[in-house]
Amino acid sequence: MSVVDLTLALMAALEPRDTGVADDDLPSRTAAAAAVRCDGTGDPGGTVLGRSYRALTIGIVSVVLLIAFEATAVGTAMPVAARELDGVALYAFAFSGYFTTSLFGMVFAGQWSDRRGPLGALGGGIAAFAAGLLLSGSAGGMWVFILGRAVQGLGGGLVIVALYVVVGRAYPERLRPAIMAAFAACWVVPSVVGPLAAGAVTEQLGWRWVFLGIPALVVLPLALALPQIRRRAGGPVEGMAVGAFDRRRIRLALGISLGAGLLQYAAQDLRPVSLLPGAAGIALLVPAVLGLLPRGTWRAARGLPSVVLLRGVAAGSFIAAESFVPLMLVTERGLSPTLAGFSLAAGGATWALGSWVQSRPWAEPYRERLMALGMVLAAAAIATAPSVLVHSVPVWTVAVAWGFGCLGMGLVIAASSVLLLKLSAPEEAGANSAALQISDGLSNVLLLSAGGAAFAALGGGSVAHTASATATGAASAGSHPAAFAAVFLPMAAVALFGAWVTTRLRAESR
Repeated sequence: MSVVDLTLALMAALEPRDTGVADDDLPSRTAAAAAVRCDGTGDPGGTVLGRSYRALTIGIVSVVLLIAFEATAVGTAMPVAARELDGVALYAFAFSGYFTTSLFGMVFAGQWSDRRGPLGALGGGIAAFAAGLLLSGSAGGMWVFILGRAVQGLGGGLVIVALYVVVGRAYPERLRPAIMAAFAACWVVPSVVGPLAAGAVTEQLGWRWVFLGIPALVVLPLALALPQIRRRAGGPVEGMAVGAFDRRRIRLALGISLGAGLLQYAAQDLRPVSLLPGAAGIALLVPAVLGLLPRGTWRAARGLPSVVLLRGVAAGSFIAAESFVPLMLVTERGLSPTLAGFSLAAGGATWALGSWVQSRPWAEPYRERLMALGMVLAAAAIATAPSVLVHSVPVWTVAVAWGFGCLGMGLVIAASSVLLLKLSAPEEAGANSAALQISDGLSNVLLLSAGGAAFAALGGGSVAHTASATATGAASAGSHPAAFAAVFLPMAAVALFGAWVTTRLRAESR
């Protein structure tokens, strides 16, 4: 059975069976079933795998599978790549460099998708994604490696917003929770297979082949997704002028990407001279963020602004912490890259479980409460992870904690996407999806920069790990447990703040 077959089987298990129940109350299942839309072919189109949506669903699932394999495989190989390229001090750049350029890609994709349809943004994004992987895989130094990650981030930003626009246009509102849960299900198989495969390739062939091999997966998404998107979601929104890009938003996108990059550089270079690029980054970043995110985002105004803010708080805190988990396990507890990556594998299944729970029709009245629970679980997982710095604590503690944290993230991330599309008019779907992803990506950059600065300031850049230490399971003499604790504990506090933001998701009733 292929990976796609396994993922589709998981999706079928995750799909709501009561597909006639919309987000609003309906009298009964019988009445709901009678209201199901027919597409003229005799197929009621009641599920994301029904005849009407099957080909489109398989196509966009293939795109998400590509992203999932990249994230799980590359994360496993990253500690080895950083060591061999003599770039452990720049470790955070390898992650946040991706998110920095993705910020521009997200805004550009929103403009592109609203005015010309999501097809071009998706195809161009997949091509850039593959090109970045090839550049990183052939890098001779850490900065070239980071450049490849930046190109990859540009492609990722284009792809993710285009996918959201496809979902908003091609699927009715009642099916959107199911397709978001299906996206989460796409991470289950890669979360198990990815770390094992990447670890084995890294140890047997070298980390470069992890990057150079993934672009082969580009062919399947292009072949399956693009024709269906052209048929179902191609072209601009009705009434939108073709090609009328908002130049102001493009300039703001450049400002937010450049500002985030300068701020990140300043955070990593802990010298007084770094205050200059830091100040320039803030000067570019603040007005760009205020212009691109919904008004009231930073004060957690009720409704859409809080949905956008929560997405950033949740994703940024969790991803910033997760980025350091494999490095911590390899350098401090002597795990091999395979075992370090596999410690996060259960998270794919629990993340999918959380997404499945939020997709159930009965969950609609409790969505905000479930999201609050999700943020509490994420905060607890992040706070628990550094306990393995104490060598008497079993290393499997991280795997268990991260499983619960990913369950919480599954509840939050998919639900925030559903809420955003519900609150967006068709002509605003691209811009609002871009705002959601900007919040996600910008938070990743800022929190990774802050975590990376704390890590470097406390000696994390000098972390080393010898082959003998790996074999014995002992940390090297250069280990700095405090550097890792300085990353995880603040991120747990940020995630806990997200639990409060969930109380602001619904607009006040009038």
